[in-house]
Amino acid sequence: MTTQRALAMVAVAAVCTFATRLAPFLLFNGKKPIPPLIRYLGEALPPAVIALLVVYCLKNVQWLTGSHGLPELLCIAVTALLHLWKRNNLLSIGAGTVLYMVLVQNLFT
Repeated sequence: MTTQRALAMVAVAAVCTFATRLAPFLLFNGKKPIPPLIRYLGEALPPAVIALLVVYCLKNVQWLTGSHGLPELLCIAVTALLHLWKRNNLLSIGAGTVLYMVLVQNLFT
């Protein structure tokens, strides 16, 4: 891959990311109320996405062999408890991920 092509790909990704971040400010600029459907989606989608990620993370766990899903369940519990305690997405997801990596690389090998 050439340097120009790589830079073009990064530029396109940056423009698309910026556009998706800018769109809500252009569409809902504070002059008129946010539609009820958009409010509902803003409340309902984050927990739905997290639930979907949990299901995706557990789809290949071998419940009847090996560690029986113990590291996964332990890390889900730590992530949930940390989030309930601190209400910080970055902290809870980061701590759960780091704990999982430590467990599967050192304890459950």
